[in-house]
Amino acid sequence: MRFEGIYTPVITPFREDLSLDEPGYARLVEHQIAQGVHGLIIGGTTGEFYALTHEERLIQFRLAQRVIGGRRPWLAGVNHLRADEVCALAAAARDAGADGLLLGAPPYALPTGRELAQHALRVDRAAGLPIMLYNYPGRTGAEMDRAFLKAVKSSANIRAIKESSGELARLQLIACEFPELQLVCGADDQALEFFAWGARAWVSGAANFLLPEALALYEACVVRGDFAEGRRIMAALLPVLTVLERGGQFLACVKYACGAQGLPAGPVRPPLGPLSAELIRETDRALALARKVLAEPQAPSAAARQAGRGARP
Repeated sequence: MRFEGIYTPVITPFREDLSLDEPGYARLVEHQIAQGVHGLIIGGTTGEFYALTHEERLIQFRLAQRVIGGRRPWLAGVNHLRADEVCALAAAARDAGADGLLLGAPPYALPTGRELAQHALRVDRAAGLPIMLYNYPGRTGAEMDRAFLKAVKSSANIRAIKESSGELARLQLIACEFPELQLVCGADDQALEFFAWGARAWVSGAANFLLPEALALYEACVVRGDFAEGRRIMAALLPVLTVLERGGQFLACVKYACGAQGLPAGPVRPPLGPLSAELIRETDRALALARKVLAEPQAPSAAARQAGRGARP
């Protein structure tokens, strides 16, 4: 299995009483498929997996399989504090029909690279599914360092790494020293840099509400190799992505933007709270500006003109 295109880590919509909105979840998945998403992440960080019960996570896996029905690949986020629970969730995801797993470091334990590698290989044995690793030391406290990458790169199932550290040097490390692993963008505001380093997949939290724009960036950079157009798109999106990544309320911001589009979203679960009034204003302004800029007609770039000449008989 190779990961190509935009994978959206689907938000978990809640009702006002904070119960799981299952019809709303199904609607979100259908909306993503209708807009052309390449794949979906079920139970990722953007889906507030840490705030869900074990049974709610299983409900999501089963619901996703039923709604997606083989139309798109989906990966199950299986992170948990307890290693045994990660293995149990991985096996449950396999049984539910997941095409693969998204696997990060168990938070708070702070394993060494070698210890974390043993954990990843154990999860591999428990489920036998393709795995996209998830490096986000800012959330887990543990980095998938060289020792880790050397220990797991020979596994047939460990195929890719979603890099969310925010460190551009990590892109170079993975692309140059570990080509066995697909480099996957996991930092929305660095998508252009990831594509420049050869990434062909982007797990984008912003794609919950910015999927057409994310697809346009992917098409420009990865499909056509038109980085001039990619820079134009990214420049328009950066104010939105900066609010998301650096505003301090990522999940609440994503849910607010989804709700503003009429999509099921609802509140975030504690310990998080609603989006601040200041960030609401910033999000609204940034979205309005991005869509205005991207709607303006542009002269074809040199790459687009060259592609057009090549298409003529």
